[in-house]
Amino acid sequence: MSSSKSRIDKSGRSLAFPAELTEESIELEDVFDSYRASFLEPLSRTTLELQNWLHGYGGRYYIAQRLKRKPQIIRKLKRLSVRLTQLQDIGGCRIIVDNNRDVDKLLKFIQDHVADSSTFTISRVTDYRDRGRDDTGYRSVHLIIDRAGKNLELQIRSRIQHYWAESIERTSVIYGYHLKEKEGDEAVIAYFKVLSDVFYEIEGSREPSHQSKILLDDLRLRAEAVISQSDKNRVFDSFVNEDIVKTLSAAEGASDGLNNWLIVFDWNTGAFVTWDTVGRDPLEAVKKYVSYERQFTAADNYEVVMIGSSDVSSVRKTHSHYFGIDEYENILESLDQSILGFATRMDIDVGARQILALLFRRKYWGKKSVSLDTLKNHYLKNLMSIESSLKVLKEKDLINMNSAQSPISLNIKKKAEIQAYL
Repeated sequence: MSSSKSRIDKSGRSLAFPAELTEESIELEDVFDSYRASFLEPLSRTTLELQNWLHGYGGRYYIAQRLKRKPQIIRKLKRLSVRLTQLQDIGGCRIIVDNNRDVDKLLKFIQDHVADSSTFTISRVTDYRDRGRDDTGYRSVHLIIDRAGKNLELQIRSRIQHYWAESIERTSVIYGYHLKEKEGDEAVIAYFKVLSDVFYEIEGSREPSHQSKILLDDLRLRAEAVISQSDKNRVFDSFVNEDIVKTLSAAEGASDGLNNWLIVFDWNTGAFVTWDTVGRDPLEAVKKYVSYERQFTAADNYEVVMIGSSDVSSVRKTHSHYFGIDEYENILESLDQSILGFATRMDIDVGARQILALLFRRKYWGKKSVSLDTLKNHYLKNLMSIESSLKVLKEKDLINMNSAQSPISLNIKKKAEIQAYL
C-alpha cells in the first residue's frame, strides 16, 4: 500500500493519540503497518552487506537487526512530539564488539567501506560514549544510514556498554517503568547513570573512585527498595536454558545468511511463548508480526519483536535480556556489586523455578506426587523446557523422580533450599 507522507504521519498521530474507533482509524493502522513493513527489505539488504564486509574485519562481533516494536514507536511519538516520518530508527541494526577500541576500529572500518560503496550512505554519526546520552547514562555510537530514501539506524556497542543497555532494559520490565525513557523513581535512574559512569572508568582501565563505589552501593540499595515496593513490580529471575537454545538452533534451517525470527516473550513468567522463523518478504513477515502484536499485547506484559540474524547464538548476545543477561566474562567482579534481578542469578532456569512453584503451591511433597503427563498436559502445558528443567532439578536433588516417567514430588529434605529458590 502506497500512502502520502501526510497520511503516514496521520497514521502515527492516530495510534499515539487514539480517539473513537472508526473505519478511518482502522485504515490508518493499516497505513502504519505498511509503512513499517517498507523498512524491512532495505534493512535486510544493509545487514547482509554489513555481514559480508565483517568477514574481513578481523575481530569478534555479533550482529542482528530488528524492526521497532509498535508500542515503542507509539511511546516515542508521544514523548518527543515528532511525526512518524521523522523517526530514524524504525529499522535498526546492532553490532556488539569486545571493547571501546574495537568500537573505534569498527566505525572506521564501516566508514571506509561505505566510501567505496554506492548502495547506501552515512548521513550522521553520533557518539554517546564519553558523556552518556541524556540523564540515563546510555553509551553507544549511532550511525544514521540512508538507503533508497529510508533512514536506518546502526548501533555499535562494546560488550560492557551492551551489558548496561540490556540490564536497564530488563530492570525496566521487572520494575514496570521505561527507565531509558526516564520513567520511574529518580533513585533507580540515578543508579543506572552512576553504574554507566563506573563502567566507563573500568573500560578505560581506570579504577573507579571509592566515592563512586559508595554512591553506587547506596543507590543500588535505594533502587532495590523502590522496585520491590512498586505496585507494578514483577520481580523474577532468569537463567539461560541451554536446551532451549539448542532446540532453537536446530530449527534454524538453511538460510542465505539471515533469518528473521518472530519472538513472543511473556514477561509475566520470564519465558518464551513462541519463536518462529519468518521469511524476508516484507509484506508476509510484517503481516505475521502485526498478527502476533494484536494477539499478544503489551498491556498484558507480552513483548513481540522481529529480529533478523544469521543464527540464534547471535540473538542471544545482541538481545540477551530475554535470556537472563549473559555475564560477559564477569564484567562486574571488580565492583563487588550486584544488579537487581540479573547479576545474582540463581543456578536454575525459569522453567525449573516454575515447576518448583507449582509443586510447592499444590503441596506435592514426598509420597504425594504428580505424573509427568499431568505436568506436561495440564499444569505446565506451555512450558517449552519441561524435560530439561526437570533434569536440572533432579541433578540438584530438589525433586524425587526415579526415572523419566516416574511420579514427581519435592524432596522434603531440601525444603529450605526450595524455599530459597522461590
